[in-house]
Amino acid sequence: MAETIDQARSKAAQWLANHPQAALYDAESSTLLDVASAKSLRVPWRDLKAFEEKIHPETKDTYLVFLFEDGRQIALVDPGGVAFEPLTANTGPLKDLPPVVCLRDFLTLKQRVDHYLYSHPDEAPPKEALELVMVCIAILDGARAVGFDVGDLEGDLEKSLNELERRTATH
Repeated sequence: MAETIDQARSKAAQWLANHPQAALYDAESSTLLDVASAKSLRVPWRDLKAFEEKIHPETKDTYLVFLFEDGRQIALVDPGGVAFEPLTANTGPLKDLPPVVCLRDFLTLKQRVDHYLYSHPDEAPPKEALELVMVCIAILDGARAVGFDVGDLEGDLEKSLNELERRTATH
């Protein structure tokens, strides 16, 4: 298994050197930095169960998938950064939820929610705004499950949800 861990670290280092816009790695602390979100994640290499190098069917770019003993799985993808499975325990099933997401997705969707809320303050937010909030919750739940500290992002999302509820009740 030590050989697999060394191979995984080597592949990750190579991939990260070629995709610094997506993620950065600090070997001393075994920490990945997701560039888009500026959030970091400690990589438990000793718990690595398997890894794969894959080719994205649309972009033809390589990406890496790491599976850990506890069932956690992360991927290094460009342009996304550190990718993971969204979790729907708190939202229930969501239509059109992709099987793999990243914090960049959260940031993009949160920006759309805030556009509905704050760029059009005199209009009732569309139903899509609540659906986007639910997807954001699933993304943050998945991020927390793989080890990201997303408390500040959850707080920002809660403010948007409170505003959405307030505005929906008044329209």
